[in-house]
Amino acid sequence: MYRDVSGVGLDLAKRVFQVHAVGRDGQITIRRKLRRGEVLAFFSSLPSCLVGMEACASAHHWGRELMALGHDVRLMPPAYVKPYVKRGKTDAADAEAICQAVTRPTMRFVAVKTREQQGVLMTHKIRDLLVRQRTALINALRAHLAEYGIVTATGPGGVSTLTKLLREEQDALPSHARAALSSLVEQLGALAEQIDRLEGQILEWHRSDETSRRLATIPGIGPITASAIAAAVPDPGQFRSGRQFAAWLGLTPRPNSSGGKDRLGGISKQGDGYLRRLLVVGATAVMRMVRKDPKRQPWLAELLERKTVRVATVGLANKTARIAWAVMTRKEVYAT
Repeated sequence: MYRDVSGVGLDLAKRVFQVHAVGRDGQITIRRKLRRGEVLAFFSSLPSCLVGMEACASAHHWGRELMALGHDVRLMPPAYVKPYVKRGKTDAADAEAICQAVTRPTMRFVAVKTREQQGVLMTHKIRDLLVRQRTALINALRAHLAEYGIVTATGPGGVSTLTKLLREEQDALPSHARAALSSLVEQLGALAEQIDRLEGQILEWHRSDETSRRLATIPGIGPITASAIAAAVPDPGQFRSGRQFAAWLGLTPRPNSSGGKDRLGGISKQGDGYLRRLLVVGATAVMRMVRKDPKRQPWLAELLERKTVRVATVGLANKTARIAWAVMTRKEVYAT
């Protein structure tokens, strides 16, 4: 039916999708709305063509579905599509901007993830959510017990001491306070079991994935970080170098240069904040060992003499990201 279609811009939504298609001569051939149930039937009637979408919610699902129909699907960061919107905010304008952006030779694309990779990343996100909820409950428990003069050290040992004191000093607390605080302790126990279960699932996938196992050979990267990187980066070849991969994670300095003068600020903090946090946490553990035993990493000990601990830690996280890209690209284990 639609034979003269070379490129399509698809604006995703929950129920109503907007399509903007152009022919080989660049002229608009299709501009219409589609209900959710009409999307696959419509694209099955098109010849194989280039389909552009923003990398937003449900984009990977639709990318897999359209690729199965034989289309060349490209996902783009929404921030890179925004400059092509001419005027106003409508679904039709967004679809037209997507159609124009996907044909740009310098556009950067997001690799379509598999169902398994999305499942692993979902496990990571839910685990991260539960960890934040556990932290909130611990802070609440500490604050409420401090009102009765019960204060312990920070860390996991301090939490165990708090729960023990709560059981031992029940007579020193009012009945309403005991009931309320006991509910917090029960929730903490339930969260701990759920977090352990999710971490077990992550570890199981890590052991079955070759890329994740290779990444775990890098100092500062454990099973959690390795599995997250392996699932989030299905194609390391989309990055030209390790520095570009580190920049994608927001670990490179933010430039503010003009007039031939180069000025570099702090790290950009753009990209995947979860992966960046995991790499910085791992670098912090390595830095702690180096401070205890400088002979383990002499170059890090020298760096600590010139820079503050946090600056050196972020610099190490940057280097770890570059090593991770090299390990994924070359399909080799890390060798000192």
